Amino acid sequence: MSDVHQVRAALGKRLRGLRIGAGLSGKQLAQALDWPQSKISKIELGNQSPTSDDIIAWAQTCRADDRTSELLGLLGNLETLYAEWQRILKAGTGARQQTYQEIEASTTTLRVFESMLIPGLLQTPGYARARLAENIKTWGGTDDLDEGVRERMRRQEILYDSKRRFYFLLAEGALRTLLCPPRVMAGQLERLVASSLMDTIRVGIIPFSSVWPVSPKHGFWLFDDRLAIVETITAELHLSQEDEIASFRRVFDALSGVAVYDSEARALVTRALQDLTDHLM
Repeated sequence: MSDVHQVRAALGKRLRGLRIGAGLSGKQLAQALDWPQSKISKIELGNQSPTSDDIIAWAQTCRADDRTSELLGLLGNLETLYAEWQRILKAGTGARQQTYQEIEASTTTLRVFESMLIPGLLQTPGYARARLAENIKTWGGTDDLDEGVRERMRRQEILYDSKRRFYFLLAEGALRTLLCPPRVMAGQLERLVASSLMDTIRVGIIPFSSVWPVSPKHGFWLFDDRLAIVETITAELHLSQEDEIASFRRVFDALSGVAVYDSEARALVTRALQDLTDHLM
């Protein structure tokens, strides 16, 4: 069970205990709160996250106001693990980049896998602008695009710290997926070649011709062996259980085994760049 599901299930179990302690059935509690009975069931089973207002109303109805603070604390833990994009971006893209910078500052070894895009620490300003602009357009929030790009570029200063190591593992599709204008992508591929020559960085590319040993469901960032960050369509997950971290590490290591590196990796990037350049002419 992931950290997110574990905390949600624990919260649901506590709320169920309050209901039972108050001598209420699920149907009775739903009627008292004017909620669908299915909402009670989903919350108690950990399949739906309650809001703070939901928790306050639940505790009041079950005559357990003294438990409200404890329950809201559990909800806060859940929200830390599972952060919806709309809420994340409300503070602006610049603030989000600063949060990542703080996490990276305490990291000695960073492992990143992406199948469709170039990771933020390797992005050019133009590529970063396209990615961050999409987030703002899709999810709203503060429109601080210039600040977001500046902060993402500042994050990249950590790549020059000789005491750290960065392992970037990309599917060949990431070299050819146009998530920005073609000319911007051309510059991004040139930057990727240059980055692969840095002492602190190792770039691996999984060729289209490789037989993948596992089927990764998404990209992920692994900070030492203490934290994995996963971006879904709607949210960002921060996972820290030892068994989960071990699973991410196994997947990363397995994929690393079918990747190519150094001159072979640069040859794949250069080939993608040449094909893109031919298309632009």
